[in-house]
Amino acid sequence: MINQPAENSSGHTPEEERIIEEAFQDVLQGYLNSNHRKKVEIIERAYRFAKNAHKGVRRRSGEPYILHPIAVARIASQEIGLGSTSICAALLHDVVEDTDYTVEDIRAQFGDKIAQLVEGLTKISGGIFGEHASAQAENFRKLLLTMNDDIRVVLLKMADRLHNMRTLGSMASNKQYKIAGETLYIYAPLAHRLGLFAIKTELEDLSFKYEHPAAYEEISKKIEATERARRMVYQDFAGPIEQKLVEMGISFEAKYRLKSVYSIWRKMETKKIPFEEVYDLYAMRIIFDCQDPTREKELSWRIYSAITDIYKLHPDRTRDWISVPKANGYQALHLTVMGHDGNWVEIQIRSRRMDDIAERGFAAHWKYKDGESDEERELTLWIQTIKDILESPEPNAIDFLDTLKLNLFASEIVVFTPKGEPITLPADSTVLDLAFSLHSELGLHCIAGKVNHKLVPLNAKLQSGDQVEIITSSSQTPQPEWISFLATAKARSRLRQALRRDHQPLIDRGREKMNRALLEAGMEDSNEVITKMMGYYHVSSRDDIYMGIARDEINPAESLAAIAKKKSQSGATAMFKKYLIDPFIPAKKTSPKDRWKADEEEDLVIPSNINMKETYVLRDDGKTRNYVTADCCNPIPGDDVMGFLEDNGSVTVHSLTCPRAAVLKATFGSRILATQWESSGVPKFTASVRMEGIDRRGILQEITAKVSSATGIDIRSFTIEATDEVFTGQLTIKVTAAEAVDELCRRLKEVNGVTSAARL
Repeated sequence: MINQPAENSSGHTPEEERIIEEAFQDVLQGYLNSNHRKKVEIIERAYRFAKNAHKGVRRRSGEPYILHPIAVARIASQEIGLGSTSICAALLHDVVEDTDYTVEDIRAQFGDKIAQLVEGLTKISGGIFGEHASAQAENFRKLLLTMNDDIRVVLLKMADRLHNMRTLGSMASNKQYKIAGETLYIYAPLAHRLGLFAIKTELEDLSFKYEHPAAYEEISKKIEATERARRMVYQDFAGPIEQKLVEMGISFEAKYRLKSVYSIWRKMETKKIPFEEVYDLYAMRIIFDCQDPTREKELSWRIYSAITDIYKLHPDRTRDWISVPKANGYQALHLTVMGHDGNWVEIQIRSRRMDDIAERGFAAHWKYKDGESDEERELTLWIQTIKDILESPEPNAIDFLDTLKLNLFASEIVVFTPKGEPITLPADSTVLDLAFSLHSELGLHCIAGKVNHKLVPLNAKLQSGDQVEIITSSSQTPQPEWISFLATAKARSRLRQALRRDHQPLIDRGREKMNRALLEAGMEDSNEVITKMMGYYHVSSRDDIYMGIARDEINPAESLAAIAKKKSQSGATAMFKKYLIDPFIPAKKTSPKDRWKADEEEDLVIPSNINMKETYVLRDDGKTRNYVTADCCNPIPGDDVMGFLEDNGSVTVHSLTCPRAAVLKATFGSRILATQWESSGVPKFTASVRMEGIDRRGILQEITAKVSSATGIDIRSFTIEATDEVFTGQLTIKVTAAEAVDELCRRLKEVNGVTSAARL
């Protein structure tokens, strides 16, 4: 018989007790080393309270549950820079969600402010790694609403998510996909927008690690293998700069900053290049000390001048984020110079204050706070924009997340009004976006703009530095097609509200027809019926249903008959097929989850051969297959893929890099299946390869020879077109696995003159 370590009254072994106590002391010591007011007593009380509340509870990994709140408190304190109130809220953040204690108990013990933060976190919680951990639109909406009350709720949620990602290895594969996908789609962009760059980078890398483990491992090994050589090149590059700054009497710290694994992979994917051709693997960061904030700009440009005396400057890659900070508060001076090895190297120049804000985001502003700074006003404006979207009734779940994504992760431009007032907008914003950002009425009556004194249409894209004047007309009315070229969430939200007002007569007429049909069918619960119809027709609101009825695009009698007979999901879908916008997007539930939970369970048909917790093997014997490939990404065996369980029980396979897959993971996480290709690899799949290069005599013959000699490939079509000295070609082939396509691309690039070859 094996002797188990004895457990004390807390349900922990002596060794676990030691680990827990050490973890808490680490939090406490980090807090004592900060410049926050020292309120140790209340932190210790919160720790004891949480430890008692979670007594005997363990995480999926088997470790005591209390280690999770302690870890979240450590991240909040030492990595984001929050104080005692936030540390207490982090320690207590799961008490109300997972134990019998209430918010009132927290308020009685720790006061209003801590209770308010815990309540905010409880509202947006789906339980740690619980069935509802995926951030549905409703949950995410709650998260954003709390930002207006206290930004610390969102910062603590970030700390919570970061620790969950750090410990994701103990979860089942389908849960890893769901949580990693949601993190990459929502939380990493949100961290970016809040200026939490260190956390954003780690969230991206961890998400990438679980979504593409093989690629993550391969890139990590290559980074490690080339580290020594890269360090030597950096030291040769940085030496002259450091020597010059010392001579100038500047107190500074020079850092070597390696590009993240995820960033390297994104560059390889976007540019279709191997690891060896990613030359900007590292950047140099110069952090200088300056006690007087008014001298930071002057010192930054002095350092800039010293560097450009040593190295040749890239004229188009200088960015002055000091004069005009980013909307998330980021300030720095960026320049790119050519090193001795002929490669371009980016250098970031920041003061100690700027660096603190860059790494910790808006939380660090409190450290330097003197009234409301410009950056904090920018955050206030952004929160207002988010509220504008949230006020739009019944937003479509996927549209809601897509619209937010535009604003969360967009790079920014700064344009100017005729009077010289700077306005920050997402990249790709148009004249109409600016009009709506200034005032809704300007947007609704905008007919054109003047950019740098030149007349341009509504959909003209703006560039940083443009001076823009909005031209309006009282006779102008909002048009539905405007939505296609709007880049900002506020503009889209305001336009939809205006269109809804204009469509009110149609909506009223459709509602009357629907009510008559309900009466004739003897049905009473119109809410349930309308919700089901919204799912069948893939529309975002009940108003869309009423408008469809008014225009005779939807027959209410047929719809009610289908619902009444409770046809199988596959039959119902077939009946409504001609109205579907996109058959790969499942029916969406925008009603509160507690009210429509029964409907959601009823709509999802899980076949007996599918276990959602196990890896689903994708089989194809050449005649039948147990999956459907998604048209949006056309994955083939060898690709990293995931399965999505459709309403009718079929499995649709998406590539993990597919944009639609990102949306599905973030919005319908409970339907995600971990998948793997069957190893037989007998059937062949269609793939396309695009080539580009410099034309020369005989190159076509060499390309054809390379393709013909490749094994496991059948050519289906080959087109090539030359314009002057440049040619492009497209090859359609049949292959058994993605590796064969990668090998073909590698062989094609061996041909002299072929500059790129990549799978489409």
